[in-house]
Amino acid sequence: MINYDKIKYFTAEEMASPDDPNTGYMMDWNFMLLLDKAREIAGIPFKITSAYRSYEHNLKVGGRVGSSHCKGLAVDIAATNSQERGLIMKALYKAGFTRIGLDFKRGFIHVDLDDSKALDVLWGY
Repeated sequence: MINYDKIKYFTAEEMASPDDPNTGYMMDWNFMLLLDKAREIAGIPFKITSAYRSYEHNLKVGGRVGSSHCKGLAVDIAATNSQERGLIMKALYKAGFTRIGLDFKRGFIHVDLDDSKALDVLWGY
């Protein structure tokens, strides 16, 4: 269980699945440390649009089977302009993330730390 007192920029509430407010505590500790580090590096707020997902919520939003969100290893961060995307992407890489997806149409960056999947990848939606 994560102690959010040690996380500077994020709360359990914003990391929780919308259908279960206690799931924010199920996020992976190492993932949260890296995300906090990336936020520090970026110097801008990260608006989390999706973090932990219950399996039910993942199905509801059309998430993939085996989604890293259901493992507490992923978030989607709102990024609606080039400057935000640039700052966030640079910070994510500097913090040590190597699995990143960009969705220009819906305006978010997906980042995960799921080593059961291919590493050193950047994809578009």
